[in-house]
Amino acid sequence: MKVSLRPVQDGDLPLFFAWMADPESVRTAAFTAEDPTDRHAFDAHWTRILADGSVVMRTVLADGVAVGNAGVYGPPDDREVTFWIDRAHWGRGLATAALRALLDSAPERPLYARAATDNAGSRRVLQKCGFTVTGTDHGWAHARGEETDELLFTLPG
Repeated sequence: MKVSLRPVQDGDLPLFFAWMADPESVRTAAFTAEDPTDRHAFDAHWTRILADGSVVMRTVLADGVAVGNAGVYGPPDDREVTFWIDRAHWGRGLATAALRALLDSAPERPLYARAATDNAGSRRVLQKCGFTVTGTDHGWAHARGEETDELLFTLPG
């Protein structure tokens, strides 16, 4: 399967909303919007993301079909990666391929990432792409309605 990235298009947003409101996906990600089913808040969030010239956000395509998104955001000295793949496509290596493609197009280093400690899929993706665990944190996970442990990752320069 060929994985590629392209700039986010307005037509991608309904897909992103559906994927990011999926209860199982949201629970796995843990650190999500307070109410992932709030379309108004989702639209406002994406309007801010797409208007911010410092954010690199891409739609992930698998054989030309949108299956997720990946991006880099944050201040110059604290850039962080994010990725989200539609649950129907988990376990196929798409997130790893997408993150590798994103890293190839975003040369700044170091880069950082976070994942809930029990999110084995995201941990594997980050580690396959060269990120190492450099710390831990504990915070409120809206998707779980509870305090949740997370791992902090760094891709060194």
